[in-house]
Amino acid sequence: MEITVLRKAFHALCPMLLKWIKKQLWLIAGALVGLLSGYLYWQEAGCVSGSCAITSSPVNSTLYGGLMGVLLFSFFKDLMQKSSTN
Repeated sequence: MEITVLRKAFHALCPMLLKWIKKQLWLIAGALVGLLSGYLYWQEAGCVSGSCAITSSPVNSTLYGGLMGVLLFSFFKDLMQKSSTN
């Protein structure tokens, strides 16, 4: 009985979730690119001494990269929407 209730709830939420993902695809892609870039930056050019606030830790560098990716891709998303309306 619990499984059928969960299945019905999932089927009710699935279209809404897919619609949200499609709407936010640019930001999700930006987050993924930024997370990967932040980690790679830490791995290749990270701060060894530990005095750097962002690049001394892989977690800090990865999260900062994700934030920068979202901000950059949201800018591109806005440009694409403005150019498509003109």
